[in-house]
Amino acid sequence: MNNNVNSLNKNSLKHVLFGSLIGTTIEFFDFYIYANAAVLVFPQLFFPSADSTNSVLLSLATFSIAFLSRPIGSAVFGHYGDKIGRKTTLVIALLTMGISTVCIGFLPSYASIGIAAPLLLMLCRFGQGVGLGGEWGGAVLLAIENAPPNKRAWYGMFPQLGAPIGLLLSGGVFLLLTDTMTAEAFIDYGWRIPFIASSLLVLVGFYIRLNITETPAFENAKEEKSEIKVPFFTLIKFYKNQLIFGTLAAMTTFLLFYLMTVFTLSWATSDLDYSKRDFLLMQLFSVLFFAMFIPISALIADKIGRRKTLIYVTVAIALFGFLFSLAMNSGNTVVVTLFLCVGMSLMGCTYGPLGTFLSELFPTNVRYSGTSLAFNMSGIIGAAFAPMAAIWLATNYSLTYVGFYLSVASLASIIALLVINKKEHKF
Repeated sequence: MNNNVNSLNKNSLKHVLFGSLIGTTIEFFDFYIYANAAVLVFPQLFFPSADSTNSVLLSLATFSIAFLSRPIGSAVFGHYGDKIGRKTTLVIALLTMGISTVCIGFLPSYASIGIAAPLLLMLCRFGQGVGLGGEWGGAVLLAIENAPPNKRAWYGMFPQLGAPIGLLLSGGVFLLLTDTMTAEAFIDYGWRIPFIASSLLVLVGFYIRLNITETPAFENAKEEKSEIKVPFFTLIKFYKNQLIFGTLAAMTTFLLFYLMTVFTLSWATSDLDYSKRDFLLMQLFSVLFFAMFIPISALIADKIGRRKTLIYVTVAIALFGFLFSLAMNSGNTVVVTLFLCVGMSLMGCTYGPLGTFLSELFPTNVRYSGTSLAFNMSGIIGAAFAPMAAIWLATNYSLTYVGFYLSVASLASIIALLVINKKEHKF
């Protein structure tokens, strides 16, 4: 009890919530500037080809690497987060992501060092994934494990807000650079600026994280000696169903997001004749709706339950998939912008309570590992190859099939949410 009180006294509400938000904002900013560059710059600089479509697909393949490495980050950082605590693990995860991102800004192009350039890019992207795989779960637990029982979704949505804020910052930076620089200067060195400048954000996050104390739930678990030797093995042995169904439940969240961002940006600027600047502005406007609906959905989830909220929203996403072709092929900028806003609103509604929902599936001594693995495995299934798969479907069939892709994934998530173990573990 004393540990609990002391931790709460040290970790003021403002400190806890800002500490969880700043880290995910930095992590997602780093992650998204790569996503923008993978569409706008990397095909020419790292994957030159006579066929521009092949260049884009190769560039998006490196985008997928981070999703494949995120579960590794979840397993490694989750192990230490459950063994030695949330705070130290969060600091190391932030540095892993930050160093990988800054290194990308200094990479020579294919024209300078040949095949070594894309290989180094892939290595840095791998590091980004490992860092983010360890960051997200710890940031969510930092907020939730300091929350009163009736406000867990509200506290848990603060690290989730890092996603739209990071996206707004990354998109805004790329928009500013493309507006103020010539195309030649941007390709030559301008794209490097956000990668290198992210080091300043990392230093801020590092300082804040160092001044946060351990969460009450983890301190209580240590006091009760409920720590286990290898959290990952315990997770696989006793919480396999929660891990599998939690992964499937979160899958649609990732698919929706990367269809609405990376795929639509690529398709609209290559096949629908939108300028990159115009479509980036449309996307940035839609992100405001993403941010707005995260706290709204958290309030709803605290009233009616996290699982029920996710079921209702995922049903809406399944129906939304049938509008994909109709809206994107309308040729009307207002209709397309509205489509993006609705999609990102649904994204906010599912993303807001997701971290809290996943954390409640696991007990404290495996919670960091379980929450992180479920979240990041769903990233592999839902998003790692989503932009490439959507481009292939749209090219070989039509945009209608991209919508079907989203609706079928939503159905799988709905089934997982219906059959998942409803037991809530002690915090």
